[in-house]
Amino acid sequence: MQEEPLAELGEDRSLLLLDDDEPFLKRLARAMEKRGFAVETASSVAEGRAIAGARPPAFAVVDLRLEDGNGLDVVEALRARRPDCRIVVLTGYGAIATAVAAVKIGATDYLSKPADANDITNALLARGSELPPPPENPMSADRVRWEHIQRVYELCDRNVSETARRLNMHRRTLQRILAKRSPK
Repeated sequence: MQEEPLAELGEDRSLLLLDDDEPFLKRLARAMEKRGFAVETASSVAEGRAIAGARPPAFAVVDLRLEDGNGLDVVEALRARRPDCRIVVLTGYGAIATAVAAVKIGATDYLSKPADANDITNALLARGSELPPPPENPMSADRVRWEHIQRVYELCDRNVSETARRLNMHRRTLQRILAKRSPK
C-alpha cells in the first residue's frame, strides 16, 4: 500500500467519510489522512447532510446503505452545495441499478466493498474519462455469488423461503449456503 501524501489534491483536501461500520470508518479515516486528506467522519445520513450543509468537502466517500436511510440523499445534498465535489459511493450491496442511480445524481464513481484505501484514492482522483486501474484484489466469482445471495436475503427480510423462491433455488440448498462462512 502506498501511503504518501498526494500532490494532486490541490489546496482543498477536505474529505467526508460516511459509513455506519465504525471499525471500517476509523481504519479508512487513518489511511486517508496518511494520503494527505483532511478527514471528517459521519455515521448517519443526518450527520452527512449536516456536514454537507455546513462545510461541504472537496471529496466524499459515501456508503449507500445506512441505518437511518440512503447515502444517495447525502450525495444529492453535497452536489447541491458543492457541484465540484468528487464523490465515490461505496457499498457492500453492489448492483447495476444503484450504480446507475448514484452516477446520475452526481457520484464520480461507485465501488463495491471490500475496497481498500488505494482503490478509493484512485477513484477520487481519477479525472475526466480516465478510468482508475482495476482493483488489485477483485472479488472471486464465489464471493460475488455469495454477496448477491446475501443481498436478496436481506431484501426479503431474512425470509429463507421467499429468498429461495426469488433466486429459483431449493430452500435447503439456500440454507446450506447461508450457514457457511463467506468465501474470499
